[in-house]
Amino acid sequence: MKKIDISKFQSLIGLIVFSVIVAFINSRFMTTSNILNILRQTSINAIIATGMTFVILTGGIDLSVGSILGFSGAVAAMMLASGVDSIIAIPVALIVGLVVGALNGVLISKGKLQPFIVTLATMTMLRGATLVFTDGKPIGTGFEANSKLFAWFGNGYVLGIPVPIIVIIVTFLVALFVLTQTKIGRYVYALGGNEEATKLSGISTDKVKIFVYAISGMMAALAGIIITSRLSSAQPTAGSGYELDAIAAVVLGGTSLAGGTGTIVGTMIGALIIGVLNNALNLMDVSSYFQMLAKGSVILLAVLLDRKNK
Repeated sequence: MKKIDISKFQSLIGLIVFSVIVAFINSRFMTTSNILNILRQTSINAIIATGMTFVILTGGIDLSVGSILGFSGAVAAMMLASGVDSIIAIPVALIVGLVVGALNGVLISKGKLQPFIVTLATMTMLRGATLVFTDGKPIGTGFEANSKLFAWFGNGYVLGIPVPIIVIIVTFLVALFVLTQTKIGRYVYALGGNEEATKLSGISTDKVKIFVYAISGMMAALAGIIITSRLSSAQPTAGSGYELDAIAAVVLGGTSLAGGTGTIVGTMIGALIIGVLNNALNLMDVSSYFQMLAKGSVILLAVLLDRKNK
């Protein structure tokens, strides 16, 4: 009889156990409204973490996602405020994220630069560009006919389910298909497992790197659209610190920071763990300062467990 490796399910087991404990402590946790609230709040981090998974699977890192989120949201809001229709503003914002991400990939692959340094520089420059672009002030998306579709992205419902939840479900399914059923998905895992061997097998590792960073940038832009829609404005500091939550979700989901190992399913579980943790601490009226300590402790524990398993 084949022995089941429980370590593969430790993130899921952790999520279930933690949820049960919180449900016993606070009866409001398992209500339908609260569950939908958790999923809605988790959607932003889950979308960014989806793109981050592609990057980390190759052994890279992307610190610029929070700044891409803020800049893309500001671009979309500025277009809407100028009277441009949502049908144009949304794709343009996504393209902005895609192009910035692809640029990161080009600098890393063609320039032979470290992902940490490149994306750190991009993060800083884009944060400054957003502040210049917005003049340090929020940009309202308005409530005119041209912004109705945009507003629906963050605040609408489909059969009683918030649109951001629908978006993350679709995003998850597409990412799962790409990573498990396509050639580029296999190349992503191969690159993270052994870059030299991947090169020798005839695969263009540069193209794979550009692809994963472009995906990461576009996912960050999608998250920027949703959060800007929810707030009905683009905040100049939007996305600050989001890159850390995304990396945490990927690590909690079991993806190795060394690359080559991990799943998009694990990332979704990791994002839910962070979402449940934040919600539980809010329900228990725990100070936001202690919430940061708790989140950091959970992430450290996950990394230690991952190291022990390996």
